[in-house]
Amino acid sequence: MVTRTEEEEVNRLENQVENGGGGVWEYLCLVHKLKLRRSDMVLKHGLSILNDSKKRSALGPEEWTLYEQVAVAAMDCQSIDVAKDCIKVLQRKFPGSKRVGRLEAMLLEARGLWSEAENAYSSLLEENPFDQVVHKRRVAMAKAQGNTSAAIDWLNKYLDLFMADHEAWRELAEIYVSLQMYKQAAFCYEELILSQPTVPLYHLAYADVLYTLGGLENLQTAKKYYASTIDLTGGKNTRALFGICLCTSAIGQLTKGRNKEDKESPELQSLSAMALEKDYKQRAPSRLSVLSSTLRSLKI
Repeated sequence: MVTRTEEEEVNRLENQVENGGGGVWEYLCLVHKLKLRRSDMVLKHGLSILNDSKKRSALGPEEWTLYEQVAVAAMDCQSIDVAKDCIKVLQRKFPGSKRVGRLEAMLLEARGLWSEAENAYSSLLEENPFDQVVHKRRVAMAKAQGNTSAAIDWLNKYLDLFMADHEAWRELAEIYVSLQMYKQAAFCYEELILSQPTVPLYHLAYADVLYTLGGLENLQTAKKYYASTIDLTGGKNTRALFGICLCTSAIGQLTKGRNKEDKESPELQSLSAMALEKDYKQRAPSRLSVLSSTLRSLKI
């Protein structure tokens, strides 16, 4: 996950490069290091180096990394001829390379030759079953074809091998949510929270899924995770504050008529409502009346 500082540095360098202030190689290296897909920029400025023999030779061994980076960017931009040229250079330099073989399979994929690409990826996995890039390309290819069930299958197989890949768990969770498979999505977010307990995004997403599932136990747990999101963000997550209010209202409806012991203390929802009103006064005063009306409708 790219930090705000890193993103700001990338944007600064991008503006500098676009305005002719130099730093092209520094920019390309940073984009590559952070695994960003600024494909149009990489293609434009990468080619400006590769097409200049002096600049290209000055790179030393990094020249081949740039050819690979530009090839991928060219495929993203559907500049198929450029991608072919870059891959041909790498084939001549590294005959029989599995890394170049991945690029060849990706080129087939970019051309929409799905069955040929699948055969190429299968062949690469036979030689190296633990090639993460190839596994991920299979997932991407299934999604590109609109085959969501295949994407789920490939992601689950990938996670059987690489259980610590947080981005893969998150992607799988988002696919499940899009299909309204909330119980499966909840499992994915539980895995993410176990492995990265201080990331508020996962607590928030898990709470959203539990709230959607409904039922007293799920709502009570959702409320706890909205509260942990607020705690991890220093009380500054508006969505989590709303979540507390919504859960409180729903729990109140479900526990109506029960003993006082079954009902929850109103302190947390009162504090959430106050924090929301303060936030709206500062950032959206024109919407404060709408907020107040909404909170009243929730009987908070």
